[in-house]
Amino acid sequence: MFLSAVAQAASLQISPVTVDMPSDANATGITLSNPGDQPLYGQVRVFRWGQSDTEDTLDATQDIVASPPLIQIAPHSDQLVRLVRQSRDATTTEQSFRVLIDEIPRPDAAATNGVTIRLRYSVPVFVHPVGPIGKPELSWQLQRGGQGWMLRVTNAGSRHGQIGEVTLASAGKTWTLNTGLLGYVLAGRTQQWKVNLDPNIVLRGPLTLRATINGQPSDASVAVPGPD
Repeated sequence: MFLSAVAQAASLQISPVTVDMPSDANATGITLSNPGDQPLYGQVRVFRWGQSDTEDTLDATQDIVASPPLIQIAPHSDQLVRLVRQSRDATTTEQSFRVLIDEIPRPDAAATNGVTIRLRYSVPVFVHPVGPIGKPELSWQLQRGGQGWMLRVTNAGSRHGQIGEVTLASAGKTWTLNTGLLGYVLAGRTQQWKVNLDPNIVLRGPLTLRATINGQPSDASVAVPGPD
């Protein structure tokens, strides 16, 4: 189970919720906070994050390691976790990782209905390439299939796109496709999501799409392919 880390989630609090590392940075850190009255225990691991056939992939890596990998946070206390780059070579393309933080029950905690409960938090990490920071170059397409309407996004740019607050407009009508965070499309990749749109509605492109991209409002044209 993957949960996008938020500033306040369940018991553990995480800051920042997205990590950006300059090309020449050797290390950075995230702060884990325990606002509760009981100690928190956890495991911290780093995976290389990719996208293939519109699916997210996580692969084991030693390019970035977490220190410490095991945490115990006292009540109302903080723990700094350092993310250390093992390779000092400058990268020429944006590198993407995910820090997975598993919140482990206290050693004396009883299982619930025989099942040990734990939460997982996922924090995106991006290592910038040498030179100016690039930007996403997104093309949009709405496709209707057996699961309803899917929004397909291709990123031909050199930087990831974080997409949220998506609306569609045409002929004075507006449809809200998504509120909050929709997801990420990594540099040079394609991703798609099911959106909140009546599967029986008839749309003709191109239409105007409005979204928040990396925290900034943006307008774009979205294609709607006709039936085969």
